[in-house]
Amino acid sequence: MSVTRRPAVSPRAAATAPAGSGYPPAGSGYAPVAVVDVDLARPFEFRGPAGPGPALPAAPVLALVRLRGRPLGLVTVTGGHEGTPEDLWRSVAGTARRRFPLPHAGTPARGSSPFAPSISVIVATHNRPEMLRECLTSLLRVDYPDFEVIVVDNAPADDAAERLVRGAYGGRARYVREPLPGLAHAHNRGLRRARGEIAAFTDDDTLVDPRWLAALAEGFARDPDIGCVTGLIIPAELETEAQAALERHGGFAKGFVPRTWSPHHPPKDPLFPFAAGRFGSGTNMAFRTDTLRALGGFDPATGTGTPARGGDDLLAFFRVLTSGHTLAYQPEAIVWHRHRRTQDALDAQAFGYGAGLGAYLTGALVHDPLMVPALVRRLPRGVRYALAQAHRKAEADIRRSRRLARLELCGLLYGPIGYLRSRRRNRTGHRPV
Repeated sequence: MSVTRRPAVSPRAAATAPAGSGYPPAGSGYAPVAVVDVDLARPFEFRGPAGPGPALPAAPVLALVRLRGRPLGLVTVTGGHEGTPEDLWRSVAGTARRRFPLPHAGTPARGSSPFAPSISVIVATHNRPEMLRECLTSLLRVDYPDFEVIVVDNAPADDAAERLVRGAYGGRARYVREPLPGLAHAHNRGLRRARGEIAAFTDDDTLVDPRWLAALAEGFARDPDIGCVTGLIIPAELETEAQAALERHGGFAKGFVPRTWSPHHPPKDPLFPFAAGRFGSGTNMAFRTDTLRALGGFDPATGTGTPARGGDDLLAFFRVLTSGHTLAYQPEAIVWHRHRRTQDALDAQAFGYGAGLGAYLTGALVHDPLMVPALVRRLPRGVRYALAQAHRKAEADIRRSRRLARLELCGLLYGPIGYLRSRRRNRTGHRPV
């Protein structure tokens, strides 16, 4: 990746949030935020998201801070840093050292895992060849001994993705076309073609960390009962107010502490296992291939591109757990996501999140009707939790967050209808026009 430079921003325009808050500032005069990668063991070096080379940012910045490769957390530095990049690095590092507990000095650097199963990386794409190019370029920089890349072109409008994959990445990525629209259809097509012991999934609007696959493999190595591993998702850019609003609204990140969930040792969480959104996201997930195939893959009535709008990932997480497997969250498996840039796209995404949640819950009950009593028991607590979350998000940016929360709620109410419409479309043998 080329050296990244950002124009200096005046302290008054940038200083709308304290340094180290972890999230970009709100405000009508939005200033683009440079997203960077910093390792405290590599003084004065900034890198771009998933980038091999140095970056030279100016404040404001959002930094993923690591120590010897291990992610510690996010740090925001806003105004008052119009000096050298070294001054900015000192500010980021100083804030991180104050905020995050640092591992013991003797903790070894992250290296190759002794457990290195073959991995099939499945990338679904739909009419975004330029984003796909950047995603594939980052994938082919991954440091892992045995993996393949399968690009599934979902109901494409033209042959741009095919020409890209066969022309620029021939021999390093396989191209597959899936004519039925819907992310679950695309993922299932890739799953059928997968040769690896592990099937890892990401989207065309991501950049993957060089250690992504090694970290996923380490997640599976914890326990043979682990059927699914999810990872950390960080914004790849915060160039627009809409992108920053998504981060303030909650974003995709699930924290920096590894976790596992098991039906044999259920957590105290009253919403377990229905709160599948806490486990991770479909843009950074991996399954033991045999486990996912045994479950029948992804429910084709779910996913972006169907009337259900989403929910394919959540339903897969739920079914992994209810089938007796363990699910693990591995924050060292990092994917950088390029959020939607415009307000209209963000609104559609918020509605889609809610619809996907409603579709997932409907699909969970369709697949396992015996779970209905458990869901009914948890429903009052779930409603209270959802209202509390909406209130918390609204406190950060009242006008925008309330709008997004309303759209999510509308989507949630629509989700069951969308799921049933999608199932009916599949039964009638729908084909794209």
